[in-house]
Amino acid sequence: MNLEKVVFGFFVVLAATLNFGFFLGDIDDPVLHNVYELFAAVVVNLIATVLKFGDRTQIGAVHLSTSLVADLQLIAASLTWAWAAYISSDGLTAGATASMVSLSGGALLANLVSIVLLVVETVSFQRH
Repeated sequence: MNLEKVVFGFFVVLAATLNFGFFLGDIDDPVLHNVYELFAAVVVNLIATVLKFGDRTQIGAVHLSTSLVADLQLIAASLTWAWAAYISSDGLTAGATASMVSLSGGALLANLVSIVLLVVETVSFQRH
């Protein structure tokens, strides 16, 4: 068993599950979308991105690009939350929550693509 592959797979799947946990629920209800779960999703996605650097294969490049997309969208979701919670005079409204959750949904899609790539790569791996 390759420990590096285990750690890589762990962070890819953890990133997707944390993102899914934040995404789940009514899109415009801020009570159902915990900001700490969003923060954890951002941190784990960034760790997964770092783990994807260095792979020089085509599938490694696609892994990295999906991770960068997820990072970008989760950071945008975090900035949306920060704007609504601390800068906007309206506070955390249903519209701001919907924008934040929609951005995390895009990141979730990118994470799911990464998981599909991971499964395809694992299934196609042949021992020599």
